[in-house]
Order: sequence, then C-alpha cells, then structure tokens
Amino acid sequence: MKNFDWKEKYKDKILTAASAMKFVKSGNSIFIGTGCAQPQHLVNALVEHSSNIYDAHVVHLLTMGTAPYAQEKYRDKFKINSFFISDNIRDAMGKGIGDYTPIFLSEIPQEFETGRIPIDVALISLSPPDAGGLCSLGVSVDIVKSAAANANYVIAQVNKNMPRTFGDSFIHVNDIDAMVPFDEDIIEGKIDEPDDVIRRIGHNISRLVEDGSTIECGIGRIPQALAEFLKDKKDLGVHTEMFGDWIIDLIECGAITCSKKTINRGKVVASFCMGSKRLYDYIDNNPFFEFYPTEYVNDSHVIAQHEKMIGINVGLEVDLTGQVCADSLGYQFYSGIGGQVDFIRGCAKSRGGKPIIALPSTAKDGKISRIVSNLTEGAGVVTTRGDVHYVVTEYGVAYLHGKSIRERVLALINIAHPKFRKDLIKAAKTRNYIYADQIELDSEKASYPEDLEHYDTLKDGTEIFFRPVKPTDEAALSEMLYSLSESSIRTRYMAETMRFPHKEVQQLTNIDYSQNLAIVGTVPSVSGEHIVATGQYFLDPKTQAAELAFIVQDEWQQKGMGTFLLDYLTKIAKKRGIKKIYAKVLPANKAMLAVFHNSGYQVKTEFDGDVYNISYEL
Repeated sequence: MKNFDWKEKYKDKILTAASAMKFVKSGNSIFIGTGCAQPQHLVNALVEHSSNIYDAHVVHLLTMGTAPYAQEKYRDKFKINSFFISDNIRDAMGKGIGDYTPIFLSEIPQEFETGRIPIDVALISLSPPDAGGLCSLGVSVDIVKSAAANANYVIAQVNKNMPRTFGDSFIHVNDIDAMVPFDEDIIEGKIDEPDDVIRRIGHNISRLVEDGSTIECGIGRIPQALAEFLKDKKDLGVHTEMFGDWIIDLIECGAITCSKKTINRGKVVASFCMGSKRLYDYIDNNPFFEFYPTEYVNDSHVIAQHEKMIGINVGLEVDLTGQVCADSLGYQFYSGIGGQVDFIRGCAKSRGGKPIIALPSTAKDGKISRIVSNLTEGAGVVTTRGDVHYVVTEYGVAYLHGKSIRERVLALINIAHPKFRKDLIKAAKTRNYIYADQIELDSEKASYPEDLEHYDTLKDGTEIFFRPVKPTDEAALSEMLYSLSESSIRTRYMAETMRFPHKEVQQLTNIDYSQNLAIVGTVPSVSGEHIVATGQYFLDPKTQAAELAFIVQDEWQQKGMGTFLLDYLTKIAKKRGIKKIYAKVLPANKAMLAVFHNSGYQVKTEFDGDVYNISYEL
C-alpha cells in the first residue's frame, strides 16, 4: 500500500483551494472544522474568495489558529455563529460581529441532521485516503463528521500530517466533493505551566479519583496539573470529550490502562484532541485510541454506563447556592457550554460516579472571589444548583448534592479564599441562608493547617483519615455525638444526657487552630466523610498548659483510635511549644485511663474523690 497513489486514483475530485471555493455562494452556511484540525489553507482561500460572496454564515464549534473571516473588514462578507467562543474570535464577538449559540455539545449533530442549523458547505481536514478510499478525520471527529454528512458540499484539505486515528473517524472519498491536497503542520495547542494554585487544585481533585475510575478531563492547566497527581493510580480509563499531552505520561507510567472500563474496554475514547506534535505522533495509527462523534462520546446515557465515571470541568464563578456560570463574564460571552452538562449529568448517573467543577478561588490576581454571594449581573447558569455535586478549589472540596442551602453555603465558603470568607458569611446572613449566630472567624488568621492531615491504619487494618476539624463538619460532628451511647456520654461529658445544639457544636468546628485545635478521624461515606472520632486541646496561653479531651464513636472503640489521637495531639502540642497536657477522667473510664498510662509519657495521676486529674509535662 506504500505505493498507492491516491492523487492519481481520485484525480477527478482534486481541485486547488481557489477552484474548490466555487461551491461557496452568497448566503451559504459554511462549516469550518474543529480545534487543531481547522483546515487553515481552505480558510485562507475562503477569505480570498470573499470578493465573490456576501452574507455567508460561518458555523463552527471551536477553532484554533487564525480566524481572518472575523475581522471587521469582512463584516459584510461573513457572519459568525459559534457554539464555543475561542481566543481567536473573542474580540470579534465582543464587537458584535458574530453570534454565540448556547447548546449542549451532544445535541449539535441533531441540529445539523434536522436542518435546523443548515450546512451548505463543510470545510474539513483529512488524512490521505487508504487503498479502500477511507480518510481519517484525525484529531477532530466531534461534530465534524455530522457536519460533513449533512452538508450539500464537502471540501476536504487532504494533509499528510494529519494523524490517522481509529474508531468512528473515517469518511469515504465518495462522500467528498472536492479534495484539496495541501500539507501543513497541524495546529498545536500550547498550555502554560500550572502555577502553585492550579497544582493544589489538581492535588485536591486527585483525592477523588479511585483506582479503576474512568475519567473525563480536557485540556488546560488543571488537567495538566491533575495528571501529575494521578501517576500512582491504577487501571484508570479515559472517556473524554477531548484530551491533551497529559495523557501520554499517564499511559507510559501505567496509570491509564483502560482495562477496567465498563464499555469500550481497552480503549481511550475521545471526540477530539489538542496538543503538541508529540501527541499527534503518539496517536497516529495507535489502536489504543478511538475517536467517535460527539453524539456518542457526550451522550449522557453512554457516559453513565461507565462505573466510577469522573468528569472534571471548569467554572468561571459559583454562587453560594451552587449555581455554576461557565460561559460568560457578566453579559460578555466568554467560552461556551460545551460538554460540561453532558458529563455532569452522565457522571451523576454513573455507579460511583463523581461530577466535578474545578476553579481557582480568585480571579484578577486575587482581587475578586470566584465563589460569590450572587452571580455577576448577566452571568448565565450552565450547571444548575440541582446538577452540581463536587466543587473544587485550591482550598479543598465542597460536596453539595443533596445538601440544604445552609450546608451548601458553609461548604462553599470553606473552599473560598480566606480573605473573602467573612464577607461571604455576612452576605449569606442577610439572605437568611445561614443562622444569624453563625461564627465569623478571621479565616486569614485562622487558616486551615493542611500539614496536619494524616492517614493511619488501625489495629484491624482499617485506614482512617485524621485531619483538623472544619466549619463544615458541624452536621457530621453533631450526628456522631448524638450516636454515642449513654455510657460514652457519661465518661466523656460526665453527665447522664447531653444536647448538642447548633450553637454549641459550631463552637467545636469553628476554631482558630492555635489556642484551640481539634483533630477528627474520618472514614468514607456516601455523603463524603463520616466522623468516627474527635480529639482536641484547649490552650491556656498564660500557663501554656492545654486540656486534652477526645471521644470515639462506640463501634470504633478498642481499635487504637484513642491511642493515636493522644499521641498525635501531644506531638503537635510539643512542636508548638505547649508546656503541659492535662485531662479529667472518671474512674469508670478504665479504657481511657489505660490509654494515658500506656502512652509512654510520665503521667501524674491525682484522684480528688470524683475524677482522676491526669497531667504530664512536655
């Protein structure tokens, strides 16, 4: 097949770009191929042909490279209708030169098929045909295949540099009206290196990715940062709208195998990719990759069939109730809906699925918060408050689905930038989203000590995540406290019965992490985390002595939890310069007395007739 001369076999279809433009008439609707597969040579020829046409409508999803038809001087020649606003047309859109159509990516092909969005001429880019006459759409199948199938005329730039990709990615020469041989480099999508904020977001997302998950992750700094933290994962799969260079390292290190995928097992499935020449060379004739049209890849029913399907999408701002704006900055349309809702809803229906919205906590060099009391005037909602599940910033993860407005507000404030949290709490109070007596800490001074997070294994082999308490733990901590047996309440609080109202529990979860420190032990649950133990100290700054107390849920007792909390809190206290630890223990609480006496510290015990006063110097 190396000697196959396609130009000779299909010479009746071969035209120059200028000659091929004879198919384009005034008033036509012209589709331009997506992303890095934009047929640049044909686009330039179209503009040169513009002296012969008026009011042509350019339709596209997202194009890279130049967009000369969007220049002011061609305003009478071309009208733009884009399903996604990319950098090359954003200024033009801001000047009113073009239109933006908000639509779910999965639904665009149906608009072509029904003729609601007509396509007169499709300008696409293909690999050279094989001996059977099949050309590959290469790096962009997405909506291109549907556009070509429903166009009156198809003009294809045949480029030997276009990778030949597998899947439902082929078009036969019989379905092409004009073939324009022209070789040029495929446009490369370059991504800036992630900064520390983006890397922290990637790290937080990685904690939600289990071994064997299938991920949807596009291009940009967040996917690139996330990939760094997925290298130790096992048997990840990929079913994604698009991908970039990040995928190569994860395949080569063995993290991505696709061996546990529920459907399309053993294959990376995508509809397009954008990256470097290294990526294009990697996918060329590589059977590990299969490209399919958007109506398959972005079908929420298909997405939902994958177990542990994790979709990672980005937002521009999120309000305190969970509404996500992802396509506009106020009244200015900035990007597009894309496949966000397709994957949010598909992942939500997946068994063990996790739909994720990721964004930095601030914008404009930290001057404004992206988590806001209300969306900017004019901003549109892409993902509704009913659809949102996980929201991730560099400050952590907020799980919102099924949560009340009050719970959502506190969860989102907890992952907002600390300098904006107090104002967000005040705004929430004015709307009666949260209780009027909600504590307002100075979050910049009482910053969450992430370095105190720690995984440990109990005697029975159970892994427990120990971390500082958060304001969002109020409901979980209250649930744990109310689950305690009468004997546990008596030994901890030295009372027969106890109430744990909001006013008191929030005192335990809203702390300064300095004079008061609480560590909780958590295990995974359907709602995120389940608190099974808590230990805390209360420091008297005058004496530098701290009172220690901890409690373990009944079914988690006798597993070494108390021993760990005592040792861990003592080490933290010693490191922070605290001089002495003391505690009060009832005589009946023999298990707790044993924990202290077996701790290895020089414990002093005094009995006052009612309780043991225990202390040790640091």
